[in-house]
Amino acid sequence: MAHRPAVSPSGGITPVQQMLASGTGALLTSLFVTPLDVVKIRLQSQSAPFYQGSACLLLSLPVFAGKCFLYCNGLMDHLYVCQNGMRCTTWYNSPTRFSGTLDAFVKILRYEGVRSLWSGLPPTLVMAVPATMIYFTSYDQLRDFLHYRMGCHENQVPLVAGGLARLGAVTVISPLELIRTKMQSRQLSYRELRVCITSAVAQDGWVSLWRGWGPTVLRDVPFSALYWFSYELVKRQLCQGYEVSESTFMMSFTAGAFSGAVAALMTLPFDVVKTRRQIQLGEMEMLTGSPKKPLSTLHMMRKICAESGYRGLFAGLLPRLIKVAPACAVMISSYEFGKTFFERLNRERVLQRM
Repeated sequence: MAHRPAVSPSGGITPVQQMLASGTGALLTSLFVTPLDVVKIRLQSQSAPFYQGSACLLLSLPVFAGKCFLYCNGLMDHLYVCQNGMRCTTWYNSPTRFSGTLDAFVKILRYEGVRSLWSGLPPTLVMAVPATMIYFTSYDQLRDFLHYRMGCHENQVPLVAGGLARLGAVTVISPLELIRTKMQSRQLSYRELRVCITSAVAQDGWVSLWRGWGPTVLRDVPFSALYWFSYELVKRQLCQGYEVSESTFMMSFTAGAFSGAVAALMTLPFDVVKTRRQIQLGEMEMLTGSPKKPLSTLHMMRKICAESGYRGLFAGLLPRLIKVAPACAVMISSYEFGKTFFERLNRERVLQRM
């Protein structure tokens, strides 16, 4: 049993304040990373043409097609469905040619307007902000409980708390993401959506609302455990190296970027399977007939290995690192900054009452 310090690292911050700090961080991360992801999507779409009648545009792997797009901006992935050329963005119907990243930024701003750089942002805000608030608040609460109530060892706490927090967030958000995909792909009214969900539950049970939960958990839970373990370790080493008791904004930023890159590298095969599975679910939502049963995670991995070899499980490494590392850095540094703000605010309130 480890020694239990007298003061919690949360600094007396309430769960509501933790949710406000994490929600603000999620908003800033979405605003910062989404334009980068949009430009990456547009540049990648040039290298492989769109084929009419094919399935989905897979953005984190070198597979491109024409009916739906998977936006991955660092916080979460979400499908944008485009059926038969309808409800598509302007650039899909008449794409602009770009010579590079800077040229893409300039031409998108000039010909399509500023809003085009943040296309796909609304569904991210609707889904990712609540999920991030649940995730980060749960992690801090679990970390404090395990370390200060249960007396668990300091190095073990981030692994357990990170994994459990992500598991809870994925379990809560998974049905909402499935519902959102159904509404987007079929343009259902709320009444039609209720009928669709009721029939799915009647046919396959309540577990049908968590379709795709398994691959998401296999990717996100190990990622979260590795990320928080690395982050707390690197942050502690930086604080010791600079002989400070609390990490600065840049320390949190650096530790977040490094930890995000390490976790992204080690969980890449699960990300490949998760992305393929999400595309497969998108295809199923666009089918007018009876949908085929989705492949299990193990069968999906075997299929990828059969098609591309073991290297296929590590496809898209560079795009994933470019996407995840900055997102993790912005998110965690914003969150830590928000917590520091509320800590000072709480201290000032206590002093005013004395």
